[in-house]
Amino acid sequence: MPNCALVLLLAACDRSDATVESAGARPTAAANDSAPAASPAAPDAGEDGQWTMPARDHASTRYSRLTEITTANVKDLQLAWTFSTGVLRGHEAAPLVVGSTMYVVTPYPNHLYAIDLAQPGGALKWRYDPKPARAAQGVACCDVVNRGAAYADGKIFFNTLDVQTVAVDAATGKEVWKVQLGDINRGESITMAPLVVKGKVLVGNSGGEFGVRGWLTALDASTGAIAWRAYGTGPDSDVRIGADFQPFYAADREKDLGVKTWSGDQWKVGGATAWGWISYDPRLDLIYYGTSNPGVWNPAQRPGDNKWASSIFARDPDTGMARWAYQWTPHDEHDFDGINENLLLDLPIGGRTRAVLVRPERNGFVYVLDRATGEVLSADPFGPVTWARGIDLKTGRPILNPEKATGNRLARDVCPASPGMKDWQPSAWSPRTRLLYLPHNNLCMDYEGVETGYIAGTPYVGAQVRMYAGPGGHRGVFAAWDPVARRKVWEIKEKFPAWSGTVVTAGDVVFYGTMDRWFKAVDARTGALLWQFRTGSGIIGQPITYRGPDGKQYVAVLAGVGGWAGAAALGLQPEVDPHIALGFADAMKDLPQHTPQGGMLYVFALPDRGGTR
Repeated sequence: MPNCALVLLLAACDRSDATVESAGARPTAAANDSAPAASPAAPDAGEDGQWTMPARDHASTRYSRLTEITTANVKDLQLAWTFSTGVLRGHEAAPLVVGSTMYVVTPYPNHLYAIDLAQPGGALKWRYDPKPARAAQGVACCDVVNRGAAYADGKIFFNTLDVQTVAVDAATGKEVWKVQLGDINRGESITMAPLVVKGKVLVGNSGGEFGVRGWLTALDASTGAIAWRAYGTGPDSDVRIGADFQPFYAADREKDLGVKTWSGDQWKVGGATAWGWISYDPRLDLIYYGTSNPGVWNPAQRPGDNKWASSIFARDPDTGMARWAYQWTPHDEHDFDGINENLLLDLPIGGRTRAVLVRPERNGFVYVLDRATGEVLSADPFGPVTWARGIDLKTGRPILNPEKATGNRLARDVCPASPGMKDWQPSAWSPRTRLLYLPHNNLCMDYEGVETGYIAGTPYVGAQVRMYAGPGGHRGVFAAWDPVARRKVWEIKEKFPAWSGTVVTAGDVVFYGTMDRWFKAVDARTGALLWQFRTGSGIIGQPITYRGPDGKQYVAVLAGVGGWAGAAALGLQPEVDPHIALGFADAMKDLPQHTPQGGMLYVFALPDRGGTR
């Protein structure tokens, strides 16, 4: 049904291209046993109102227990203040809030701003400039983005595009340490947000499109010294696979699969980078993260399963040794990667509560895994999927559709397209509604592998790709998914890919942004549009909510269009192989009519009692 039938702000109906539809029956009674949507939940004593890492917590829920903003009053939300970053590329980061200070990391040149929230309008406290090498811009596959920082032990940790990790004193902005972790001349870069676990800063590299060899590195948070490094390809000793490695599927237990499943030395330029999200389970004492696509994109040039690209690892954070691994997409033929977020939840599965890992994967399936063993408990498509007919739960392997195989041939109508059903943009989980909130894409493609050669530091792609809107003609979807019932509950169709992250609150409000400049609040239970605000540029950042020094709840988001989809459409990424950039640019050719570039932080709050702010 059209948004207008559900919207509380009726005047906003004619300003949005989105439509919201029910995707089935309402959630089960167990999912609806919390307070009514119009009533705030009881305040949680454990909610300090801060936001110290992009995912809000180590379980990657992006859920806030703040309750001041509800479905009943979010319509009154007003702009409180703004802050310009002075940068015009894609802003994908989540701001951090620690005490009374907000920290914002920009795209290249990776400025770090500290903003005093106790001052009216958010006064600038200090700025730190890491001065990354200008040449790094030429090896950033899909825009010169940065996905945020992390706070721990009085320090802000973040990565720079030229493969450095920096620790900065959170109070003064003084550099504590800076460590070079890779080489831009080989095509390496870093765009991911670090995670701090047990005194270690976890960092992964980017560059799968340049034939780099992927790794995850742990740094000592006090000194920056490298504690361990685990590669995504190569012999077991390099991948940090030892006696404790016990993957669930027997086929994954052979030795040195990171070499044997490749042709010759192809694993040395095999991608499997770690540019996405990391989660941590303190009960099992394991970190979880995914690896990127294999290099080269043309699968005919790399026969075999290509382990451990497009996979997930569970590792001991102290030693880096792998406990288990699972490959989402063996012999990835469509650039599906495997770097998405891992939500660590306890869910009723098969009549008992199980510790699971929920992953809306780029290949188009929502996976539920046992996070102790890596067993796939369920895997269901959350949009149109044509490359596979399903996932075989006995083997964990996709059931391939041979008509969509690529290599040195043209495969038409492959869904999803190579950005995946859901790219890096992170989802959120509400323990009140028991629903997962998914911003994702609705794109399909024609894909053909072409022969190419490896030259260090240059694109190593070998594919021609043409992307276009999927079924229905819309290119984006924001949806609510029930991982226990294994179905979509509702969805909102968006004109462009839903490329921003999302956050959900105990007030049953979900926030997300669109590439055509809307910042939206929707009802977590129904998907009804409750409020929207038009920003100056498209939103691909990660919204957060926090409690300010004045005790009020605020919502903040960075606007600044870009990222792979936005940069291609706006002609901002000549560094990408032209076959790929042009393929995406064609699918997004109308985006410049809806948004200019930008770089602005927007902060919103309810009006003060008795009048406007």
